[in-house]
Amino acid sequence: MVLRTIGINKYDIQGLAELCCTTSIWTVDLAYLLQKLNIKFSYFTVTFGVNPNYSVETFYKEQLPTDLVRVDMLFQKARGAGINIECRSISRVEISLKILSGNYVAIALVDQYKLSQPWMEEVIVPGLYNNCGYTGHYVVICGYDAGADEFEIRDPASSRKHEKVSSKRLEEARKSFGTDEDLLLISLEKNEK
Repeated sequence: MVLRTIGINKYDIQGLAELCCTTSIWTVDLAYLLQKLNIKFSYFTVTFGVNPNYSVETFYKEQLPTDLVRVDMLFQKARGAGINIECRSISRVEISLKILSGNYVAIALVDQYKLSQPWMEEVIVPGLYNNCGYTGHYVVICGYDAGADEFEIRDPASSRKHEKVSSKRLEEARKSFGTDEDLLLISLEKNEK
């Protein structure tokens, strides 16, 4: 979705998967892919490497032992590969301002369950989410409506072409345990790195 937005149409999903060289995709894998394609981006995360606490999550349990060394190595080699990883949280205000500028879209790692449950915004039940389990999922953030305080997203798991989510729900899904608040802010400017 992002590549089409910036005018790169020569890759299908299979071609991109081959460029990644892995079936277990982490945000750092996407960063290396963007770097290979000479796309200007910024990478934000609150964890440099793999959080070993994720081994308790069903979502990570099967693949984590295999990915641990590979993903940590990608983080270690990132700077040498020309990938700058900012180890900090990026606020929804920062994201909205970048998106509103018209110069950026973002790829965010979210908990798919939290993102897809709009009714949960109104229900405040401590520990409710903990029973649902984490499901990592990427969405593209491509618009922001300041009046409604809603982000426009493209969700590959949704049949809707345009989807709006409240900034509160997006923040909950984006800052969920398991996401590391990973966000790739992609420049829509035509100049290459």
